[in-house]
Order: sequence, then structure tokens, then C-alpha cells
Amino acid sequence: MADLAFDHVEMEQSLHLEDRLMYLLQCAMEENCVATQAYEIQRDNANWHLETRRLMKFTARVLNTGTADFRPHIPKHLWEWHLCHMHYHSMEVFATFDIYDRHGKKVAEGHKASFCLEDNQCLPGTEPKYACANYGDQGISINCADIYRHNIDCQWVDISELDTGLYTLKVAINPEFKVPEMSYDNNAAICSLLYTETYARAFDCRMVRP
Repeated sequence: MADLAFDHVEMEQSLHLEDRLMYLLQCAMEENCVATQAYEIQRDNANWHLETRRLMKFTARVLNTGTADFRPHIPKHLWEWHLCHMHYHSMEVFATFDIYDRHGKKVAEGHKASFCLEDNQCLPGTEPKYACANYGDQGISINCADIYRHNIDCQWVDISELDTGLYTLKVAINPEFKVPEMSYDNNAAICSLLYTETYARAFDCRMVRP
């Protein structure tokens, strides 16, 4: 059985802020990768494309430490084509990114992130066999990792309306338990999140269930 482990260290090291023009976010907006307020700006403001959104970006690295490959639960003919990423996504809710205030209230809309699943990085002695390109078979092999880097569209949380302060960040993999795993105890990370005017930092992360 597969067993996915989320790499919170990679997330902590790669997390950063970027202000991006909405003109450059049109593709991402089609995939609901920004907060609701962005769509209101697009609707009400003729110069919406000149407005900016503040994005908290980070890399999501997921290693399969189990005894079997991790395979998507939906058949190939039902996979969805994603224009932003130019490939098919085999899991529409592979990850969730959420930010909570100190009262436990969700304050930033972490969109449900769909993924194309492939072997981006394998441990020595393991050959990658899953690839997203050309409608290839998707999955994560034993001892291989799927890596969604911070520079990929939608690999972020839109925090444009968030006040500066101390928050909790939760990133969860396979959050709907659609694919069976040996354990779900290493599928999510909960971290303290410091957000200032100029930077954001995740720290004191611990592994939890989604």
C-alpha cells in the first residue's frame, strides 16, 4: 500500500511572498486559484488587470514511502485537462492549503489544488515511471517524490486581504482520503505562520492527519 509523506522542511525553506499583476493571473483565475475578492475586482473594476494580488508561494514535495505505488482513484478517461499547466490532472483534490487565525477560523481561502501525479525525484536505485506529458500514466512510485515547485501556477495561497500577524498554516495531502494509504499521520503539516509587510515565514511545523 502507498504511504505519502509531506516534506514540510522543503515548504518552510521555499515559502515566500510575491505580488503579481492580475493581468498575469488570468489563467490561474480560470482555475479558481485566487481569493473570491479577486473575482469581485475583476467584475467591478474596468482596470482590474492592473491590480495586484499578494501570493504566498511554496514548494510541495510529496514522497511515497510505502510498499506500493500511489495511483489516482479516477480512471484515465475522466482526467481533466488543465490549460495553465498544459497537462491532465488525475486528482482534482490532491492537496489543500489553509490559513487559520488564533481562534481557529479559516481566514485565507486555500483552494483545493489538483495535481498531475508524476515521479519528479527518485531515491538511488529507483527508476521514475510516471510522467504527466503526452497523456502519460500518472502516479507516484515507491521511493519517488512528486514535486510541485513554488514557481508553478496555483502553487500558492492568495493572502491579499489578510492582515499581518501570527497565524496557523495547514497543508494536507490526499485530504479526502480518496486513495488508501498505510498511514495518514504524515499527510499533513501544521505550522506557525508569521506574516509581515515584507515577508512570511512558516516554522514549528509538525506532522498530523489531514
